[in-house]
Amino acid sequence: MSHAPTAPSPADQQRLALLIEAEAIQLQAFIEILDQEEALLIEGDTDALLALTQKKNDCYRQLQRLHADRGLLLGRLGRTPGDASIRELCSALPRVLARWDEVLGLAGKARDRNEINGKLILERMAHNQAALSALLAAADHPQLYDADGHTRATGGGRILGSA
Repeated sequence: MSHAPTAPSPADQQRLALLIEAEAIQLQAFIEILDQEEALLIEGDTDALLALTQKKNDCYRQLQRLHADRGLLLGRLGRTPGDASIRELCSALPRVLARWDEVLGLAGKARDRNEINGKLILERMAHNQAALSALLAAADHPQLYDADGHTRATGGGRILGSA
């Protein structure tokens, strides 16, 4: 329900600048968490990963709120959320535009880091699944030892307790 574009008031421009600043700070914090997550995934430290997950989710929710707030402000000003609207509204504010460019770069970096971590998680899950499959297969075919202490597959001898 956007209406005709209106000129932003100084308060609107200030609010937009603050939202962009907050988003840049939050994205930097999110990337730091993703870096920690990657290290923990490589180490296989699941306990620390579980603790970090809450922090990551909280940070992500805060980023979503900032994004939504920026979208609401742009909508109130009759603009669509996006790069072109920010550039138009901040055309006379070079420092805010520079920070916006930083936000775009950080968002791309966060996306890439998250994608890498997703691949690491899939690799870890595949490794765990393979290990679990091997354990389950071994459980289905227990090895028994012969009189000389060598292992042999089951199924060839008499059943224990039978004559």
